[in-house]
Amino acid sequence: MKLGAPSLLGFVLDQNFFGFKPEHQVQFHDQLFDLIWAGDGRWDWDVVYNLPIHIRRLWIAKINKNRSAVNEQQQAEKKAVEYARLKKPR
Repeated sequence: MKLGAPSLLGFVLDQNFFGFKPEHQVQFHDQLFDLIWAGDGRWDWDVVYNLPIHIRRLWIAKINKNRSAVNEQQQAEKKAVEYARLKKPR
């Protein structure tokens, strides 16, 4: 006997409940971890977990933008130091 969701008019339903698929659960919890980690303890698990999706995505985008800017600045500083080292007479 096969258990699962019933089929409606030839459509086979894979899940009989609403929720995350396993691959989406990993992405969701990665986002939660990133927000909590980037928040330096200002947000707790319950607050981040219950954020509306559009707000969570907004904060993730802001964090990514900030990290990209920091990475670009670090790369520019690294190039400047390397350039100065190469230009220095021996």
